[in-house]
Amino acid sequence: MSESLNTPSVSLPGGTWALGDLTVTRFGYGAMQLAGPGVMGPPDDRDGALAVLREAAALGISHIDTAGSYGPRVTNQLIREALHPYSESLHVVTKVGAVRDQQGGWPPARKPEDLRRAIRENLDDLGLDSLGVVNLRLGNALGPQPGSLAEPFETLVDLQQQGLIRHLGVSNVTAEQVTEAQAIAPIVCVQNGYNIAYRKDDELIDDLVGKGIAYVPFFPLGGFTPLQSSALSAVATRLDATPMSVALAWLLRRSPNILLIPGTSSVAHLRENVAGAGLSLSDEDLAELDKIGS
Repeated sequence: MSESLNTPSVSLPGGTWALGDLTVTRFGYGAMQLAGPGVMGPPDDRDGALAVLREAAALGISHIDTAGSYGPRVTNQLIREALHPYSESLHVVTKVGAVRDQQGGWPPARKPEDLRRAIRENLDDLGLDSLGVVNLRLGNALGPQPGSLAEPFETLVDLQQQGLIRHLGVSNVTAEQVTEAQAIAPIVCVQNGYNIAYRKDDELIDDLVGKGIAYVPFFPLGGFTPLQSSALSAVATRLDATPMSVALAWLLRRSPNILLIPGTSSVAHLRENVAGAGLSLSDEDLAELDKIGS
């Protein structure tokens, strides 16, 4: 990546983490919401979408999460238009293994030819010769599903050996699939659904931090029962904060290997998320929040 004049204007919460030899801010940005309604087609406000990406870079965010299936190909093209040539410190993390259909579904695309095509499209749309991090997405819309990841993961390893990918990760996976991937090649991150209420991966997170592997939760406010949502709102009200702010701040405190990628299509909301994630939580707050997931 070539040099850019973007310099951070604020101190981002959470500090940094190393994805292999790539240092990223623990507070990142997820680009999915920049595509059109239902993550299909171009955004209604193209200039606004570009402004969000440029603001993320200006704030010092160095971890941009995307996928060729968003749009499809829309968010990657927006990232290139907004941020290329990329600064040396900015790292784009993408996903392969699923595509979009005309019904808005996410059918799997994990055959070797599917993955090779997806990598070429990501490179072309992002304007890169090599992708910094590529996650292999498994499972389906219901979550991780059991089964071997050997064939698709080995295809990505082959592309990595060709110099088209720098580091590998896995997404929407079981703990067994994480172990299987590690037996084939090193991984730098795991991206799964996780939040205060949905804590199925607690043991996995604790195992990964000892290995220096990042954990990237999606749906930070998904899967709540009304009771759990009320408990989160009560803490937020006491702290004069939003539930999203409390949820993001809790995730940063949960483990040092947790990287945040909240998405938004609004510059104002992006700034609110950054400020919210920096919310100070006391031990009493944490103890109360921990009860939500138990």
